[in-house]
Amino acid sequence: MGADEPRGLELLAHRVRPAADAPQGALVLLHGRGTDEDDLQPLADALDPERRLVALTPRGPWTFPGQPGAHWYLVRRVGFPDEETFGPAWARLAAWLDALPQALGVPWERTVIGGFSQGAAMSLALGLGSGRAAPAGILALSGFLPSVPGFEPVLRGRERFPVALGHGAGDPVIPVGFARQARERLLDAGVELLYRETPGMGHTIDPAFVPALRDWLVARTPPRDGDAAA
Repeated sequence: MGADEPRGLELLAHRVRPAADAPQGALVLLHGRGTDEDDLQPLADALDPERRLVALTPRGPWTFPGQPGAHWYLVRRVGFPDEETFGPAWARLAAWLDALPQALGVPWERTVIGGFSQGAAMSLALGLGSGRAAPAGILALSGFLPSVPGFEPVLRGRERFPVALGHGAGDPVIPVGFARQARERLLDAGVELLYRETPGMGHTIDPAFVPALRDWLVARTPPRDGDAAA
């Protein structure tokens, strides 16, 4: 992105992994607590090895004394992000996401957003946010549906909306109960849910789940009209 990049993309530092050809869609991956925009680049390659998609990994806007890396919000209690840091990050990420279609030439409805841990919570908060258009799908790994005053996910009218959730049953950081609670709320809302709970796994991404996620991602971003025979 150069000096003429669309207004909004300057709000967050980010990395762009270009598609191999004209992109069939976009994939945005949000890192977890204490890392940065480089952390989920390998996941982008694993989910989209053919580089059908342009993949972007933004950096969380916060740093905190005594805590390494970047953050999307301050953690005071798991599952309940700090309102004073979550709100500005939500607004900043929303503006950054809103600039993507013009910057990439990829419609929002062909953009999948996802993430790990804090990034998973943010992807659910933005993808299911009040007044926001729905993306192509949400991929949330080892996260939760955040509960923050004024930023509750909107679940009404989400019938058949695609969401993928993965979580380790032995996660000591974000207990698997959060994933199970999210699963029940999302199923009650009628979403099209891909859910994987890995026995004994901690706070990490299950590599055995990646092939299913790869297929799920292809289904969310099929060839554009005129590209099927390419």
